[in-house]
Amino acid sequence: MFAAHAIFQTAIVSPIAVDYLIIAGGGGGGGSYGGGGGAGGLLSGSTNLIATTNYTITVGAGGSGTGSKGAGINGSNSSALTLTSTGGGGGGGQIAGNGKNGGSGGGASYTGTGGTGVSGQGFDGGTGKNPVFYPAAGGGGASAVGGTPLTNASNSGAGGAGASSSITGSAVTYAGGGGGGQAQEGAAAGAGGSGGGGAGSNTGNVGGAGTANLGAGGGGSGGDNAAAGGNGGSGVVILSIPTARYTGTTTGLPTVTTSGSNTILKYTASGSYTA
Repeated sequence: MFAAHAIFQTAIVSPIAVDYLIIAGGGGGGGSYGGGGGAGGLLSGSTNLIATTNYTITVGAGGSGTGSKGAGINGSNSSALTLTSTGGGGGGGQIAGNGKNGGSGGGASYTGTGGTGVSGQGFDGGTGKNPVFYPAAGGGGASAVGGTPLTNASNSGAGGAGASSSITGSAVTYAGGGGGGQAQEGAAAGAGGSGGGGAGSNTGNVGGAGTANLGAGGGGSGGDNAAAGGNGGSGVVILSIPTARYTGTTTGLPTVTTSGSNTILKYTASGSYTA
């Protein structure tokens, strides 16, 4: 006789396809003829999650704008799903004229060179061109370089434009660069880039802050004084998960909404998701 053998089958759990948007903190604007801060790096796309796996979410803070004629501070990185977006570069200041490298590069003061953006995440900051009228350059954005002043003009450069995403179910523009600060009487400071970029300021005023949770750059400050550049805006991480596969296991208190057949998790602070 033949012995009976039980046959066991292991259930195969399919991967979970999700969309993501990962934006780092924006860079701070530079002080005194300061360049605009670069936007935080922006990553978007689709990937697969593995069931029962815990995924850590890190949301980067915006960099501080700097007074005392210094360069702005870079934003902090954001990360999720093994991907990392790079914090935006700080804008150059009067005594540290170059914009800093970052997800998008910081704009230069009137004598410096713009910072370099990370390929696939953001664009370069604008470069200073006019040591007579002191216009500063705009920080780079997610979809455009920061504005560079004209050689024979006194208006400062605008921040680079951000990029639109509809991951939440409606279109929102993220990651705009900060505008350059201005000193010349009657001249225009640089406007903030679309997607929350802070505007540059005129003489004696603090630069505009980048919008929180958009990863926007702060505006540079104007004038030969100690006024600070604007702070960069904090980043954000958004996941779009098929509702049929959503577990509800999160930390960090993300905002939970639905769009069509998907559940949307919006993290404005660090946390986690277990698939």
